[in-house]
Amino acid sequence: MQTVITNLNNTDFHGSGYTSMSIIYGVFSASNLISPSVVAIVGPQFSMVVSGIFYSLYIAVFIQPTTWAFYTASVFIGIAAAVLWTAQGNCLTVNSDENTIGRNSGVFWALLQFSLFFGNLYIYFAWQGKTHISESDRRTVFIALTVISLVGTVLFFLIRKQEDTKAPGDEDSANEILGESSSARNTMMRAVDAFKNSITLSFTKKMMLLSVTTGYTGLVLTFFSGVYGTCIGAVNRFGNEEKSLIGLSGIFIGVGEILGGGTFGLLSKNSRFGRNPVVMLGILVHFIAFYLIFFNMPNDAPIAPMEGTDQVAYMIPSKEVAMLCSFLLGLGDSCFNTQLLSILGFLYSEDSAPAFAIFKFVQSICAAVAYFYSNYFLLQWQLLIMVIVGFFGTITFFMVEWEAAAALAARGSEYSSI
Repeated sequence: MQTVITNLNNTDFHGSGYTSMSIIYGVFSASNLISPSVVAIVGPQFSMVVSGIFYSLYIAVFIQPTTWAFYTASVFIGIAAAVLWTAQGNCLTVNSDENTIGRNSGVFWALLQFSLFFGNLYIYFAWQGKTHISESDRRTVFIALTVISLVGTVLFFLIRKQEDTKAPGDEDSANEILGESSSARNTMMRAVDAFKNSITLSFTKKMMLLSVTTGYTGLVLTFFSGVYGTCIGAVNRFGNEEKSLIGLSGIFIGVGEILGGGTFGLLSKNSRFGRNPVVMLGILVHFIAFYLIFFNMPNDAPIAPMEGTDQVAYMIPSKEVAMLCSFLLGLGDSCFNTQLLSILGFLYSEDSAPAFAIFKFVQSICAAVAYFYSNYFLLQWQLLIMVIVGFFGTITFFMVEWEAAAALAARGSEYSSI
C-alpha cells in the first residue's frame, strides 16, 4: 500500500501508508480493551459481519482515494479489527472441542496466510516490468479486493451459531419473557467481567513476561508486512522488476508462514520437547534474515522518495537474497505466533478471551509504534530494535515455558502432552 501511495503523492492525495497503519494499530490496541465486551453483547457472528463491512470500506477508499477518507477509514478499521479478531477467536472456540481446537486453529492460521500467497501472486504478474503504478492498475486491484472482501463478509452469515446444535424445545416457553430479561442481565455481566478480567490478567507475572515476546511479534509484523516490501520496491538496482518483486516477496513470506503454521501448528501433538525449541528456531531464523537484509538492502530504502534509491549496502542488491529473507521472515514469524497461541491456550484454557485480547493489545501497540518510527528511522536502526527486543522476548518466553513445564511435572503429567 505504501508503494501505491508513493505513486499517488504527486496528486491531491497526501496520505502515508505508514501513518495509516500506525493509526490502525494504535486504535486497534485501545479497542482490544473493549472488544470482548462488544462480542459478549452482540454475539460473534454479528460482530464479524459488521467488522467485515468496515474492512471492505477501507479497501474501497483506494478506488478513488482522498486523504481525509483514508485516515478516517484507518480509525474505523482499527476498531473493526479488534472486534473481528476477538469474535473469530470466540467463534473458533465455541465450534471446537479439546480434540479439534488444535486442528481448527492450524487450518485457520494456514487459510489466513494463504491470503499473502494469492494476493501477491496477482500483484507479481499484473505489475511485472512496471516502474509506475497507473490509476487503471490501482483501480483494477482495489475493485477486485473490495468485491472479494464483501463476498467474504456475506459468508459470515453461513457460519453456524452455537444454538444451532441445541435440540428443539430445550427452552421453557412459559418462562420465555423472564428468560429474556435474565439473559440480557447476564450478557451485560459477561461484558463487564470480560473487561475486568482483561485488566487484572494484564498485570500478572506470566502475562507481563509473554508481553515482551508478543511485542516482538508486533515489531516483526510491521517490518515484513509494510517496511520490507517498501524497501524492495525502492531499490532501483532491481530494474524494471522492483514493483513486481514486492508481490513475489509477499508470496515467499506466505510460503514461510504456511510451512511453519502447518509444521508447528498441525503437528504440535508429536512434539516431545515443548515449545522452546520452536521459538529458538524462530529467533535464529530471524537473526539470519536481519543479517542478510542489513548486507543486501540500502540503508535509506524504507524512507526513499518516489524515485527510489541508488545506494548500495555492503553487497550489490540481490533479488535471490531478498526473496530468501522474505521466506525466513515468514517462517520465523510462524514459529513465534503458533507457540504464543499454544501457550496462551494452555495457560488460560478456562477463560481464554481476555488472554487473547491482551495478546492482540500488546502486539498492535508495538506494531503501531513501529509503523510510526518507520517514517523516520534508517533500515539499520529498525533491524537493531528488532534484534534487541527479539533476544529478550525469547528469554521471557523460555521462562514462562519452563514454569509451565515445572507445574506439569509437579502434577505428574507428561511434558510432551502440552
